[in-house]
Amino acid sequence: MEELAEASGVSVRAIGDMERGRSRVPQRRTVVALAEGLGLADAEREALIAAVRAARPARTPAAGSAVPSRSVRDFTGRGPELAFLRDAAERARTGAGASVAVVSGPPGCGKTTLALKAVADLAGEFPDGCFVVDLHGVAGPVDPGEALLQLLRALGVSDRRLGQEDAPGHAGLLRALLTERRCLVVLDNARDEKQVRPLLPAGGESLVLVTSRRPLTGLEDVDRLALTELAQSEAVELLRRILGAERADAEAGAVARVAELCGRLPLALRVAGNWLTVRSGWSVARLAGRLADEERRLGALAVGDVRVEAAFELSYRQLTPQAARLLRLLSLVPGPDMTAAYGAALSATGVFEAEDLMEELIEAGLLRVAFNGRCQLHDLLRLFARARLSGEETPEEREAAGGRLRRWLLDTATVAGRWFKSGHGAPPSSWRGLDPLDSAEAAGAWLRGEAPAWLAALRDAAHRGEHTLVLETADAMEWFCDLWVFWGHWPEVFRLSSESAAALDDPKARALHLNMYAWALTVCERRYGEAAERAGEALEYARRARDVSQQAAALVHAAGALRQLGDAAAAAEKTLAAIDVAQAAGEHEVWLNAMMSHAAVLRLLGRPEQALTYDTRAIAFLDAPGCPVRGHVADLTRAHVTHGLGRDHAALGRWREAADHYRDALVQSERIGLTYRAGQALVYLGPALIELGEIEEARTCLRQVLDLGEDAVDPEALRTARRLLDSLPAG
Repeated sequence: MEELAEASGVSVRAIGDMERGRSRVPQRRTVVALAEGLGLADAEREALIAAVRAARPARTPAAGSAVPSRSVRDFTGRGPELAFLRDAAERARTGAGASVAVVSGPPGCGKTTLALKAVADLAGEFPDGCFVVDLHGVAGPVDPGEALLQLLRALGVSDRRLGQEDAPGHAGLLRALLTERRCLVVLDNARDEKQVRPLLPAGGESLVLVTSRRPLTGLEDVDRLALTELAQSEAVELLRRILGAERADAEAGAVARVAELCGRLPLALRVAGNWLTVRSGWSVARLAGRLADEERRLGALAVGDVRVEAAFELSYRQLTPQAARLLRLLSLVPGPDMTAAYGAALSATGVFEAEDLMEELIEAGLLRVAFNGRCQLHDLLRLFARARLSGEETPEEREAAGGRLRRWLLDTATVAGRWFKSGHGAPPSSWRGLDPLDSAEAAGAWLRGEAPAWLAALRDAAHRGEHTLVLETADAMEWFCDLWVFWGHWPEVFRLSSESAAALDDPKARALHLNMYAWALTVCERRYGEAAERAGEALEYARRARDVSQQAAALVHAAGALRQLGDAAAAAEKTLAAIDVAQAAGEHEVWLNAMMSHAAVLRLLGRPEQALTYDTRAIAFLDAPGCPVRGHVADLTRAHVTHGLGRDHAALGRWREAADHYRDALVQSERIGLTYRAGQALVYLGPALIELGEIEEARTCLRQVLDLGEDAVDPEALRTARRLLDSLPAG
């Protein structure tokens, strides 16, 4: 025995216990070590392992632990998730990973179904048995002691032995059994960490899968899998399997629509599918029409005793009153996701307090954290929360919360936009915002990140007649909009502000916002005829208000539209008039714009030498000591003028000078985040380099344009870049 102990690494005492019959079923790894110590051949080694396995007593599964085959018969998708669980099983078997995996997710996302599918797939890997225990975590949670007894009896422990141990002894016995055997245990629907801790192994080759609506972040040394809704293709396939291929394929579009309206949530999809199965006379389109009504959708997602709303209700009831109220209020958020600042604005609390409450919602599985760190409310949970908001908050409370959110979004958008506007810059010291806007970069990131929400708030404010708020917000975007030309919503923003200015009967405001609307129509949507009309209206109101700056701006915007319409002569007349008006009034910003615009018209008229003169005057003005145009406006204008200089030189055939100016414009544009101008600089730099014979650098520039994509470069520039690339010799 001593020699065998030394050769195998198994203790003399353990070998002695086996010899005396005290240990009839040693662990598999102990048997393998003994086989190696004895130097057994492969066949003898396998025979010994088989003999030990055969000596193990047959175990009766715990009540309710059998895996219902019908639960996984039409299982669909979840390939990566099943692969994750297979890997977890392999890691547990080899001792290379944790013995516990937690599968968490919101109500109805298919956690139990996934676990049962894993049991069906992995049963052969766990020769000592597979067991499923429903812990009823959200409705009448099972006591951990009761679950312990259920598992121990399933593992073959006699009632006599169980009677000899107290609760800690039962937990220790379960740990020992799971450590020495290879079992797969599913602890389904766990309430919290306290409920499952006594049921977890300390190591060994068994694997315990825990499913819970909560992520159970208090558990240490576990693998984690966060489950969400199905992909659209998987959701459609699940409905197809429930309905039958022939029926589903006959209304493929309606099936896809039902999948979307169910939020791709497995429970909702199954309810919808079963509804249609029972009502065979219904078309899928008819159900889609019924689900399209948001107020009735949750009520429609019920069949028999299965209701999607009931699944949400169970988690909702476990929340503290403060978290439950915040969930209701979050249904008012107009965007697809949110931060704690939204919760703070809605509930009139601080950000830290809102973070704590949102963390409770995350722990309850009612709010999820996306890959970008922002929180998301599933579409069906949003409808659930909205229904609770209507039922549990007075109309006055709902209106007040919505007003706080709307005001916060638009006030913050205004402060952020003013970072880029002359005469403003950083927020005043008195400003106390929920989000820090301590730099122009942070302000720009906020405007982009929160755009769906603040745009929705702007629409709501316009609808409610809050015209001053609309004007303040849109006015703040005057120079920021140039940094995000291809957002896609600037025409709407400035149309709404123009309408608000009209409602207030303010000629000065009407001139400003009609001018911005004309800019958006020209640059963003290429609706040049409409742009010219709006610029004409702006000129009329600017004259009525005696606003010289907006008169000059209207002439510039009208010229830009006319230039695109091919009427260069009329455009030149307007740009010259704009230069004279702005220069006489000392309106330096609009004078620079007029100079650039006139240079562009001169190039169109085939007079590049004169164009170069105007662009050179503009850049000299910017370079002069004590230039009155500073900050972001100066940087933006410099990038535009430098690009214009490149085009002037290119029109004159001076390719080296053109390339140098395009490179400068590219650097300046990238530094300030002017992506569309950077894309244009690359597009124009490419041909200049081709003319200079620098083909590889040209190829690199044109590929960079394609990498920027349509969010940063206009479609025409993308087409030009592709055409030029195709024309280059292979290399």
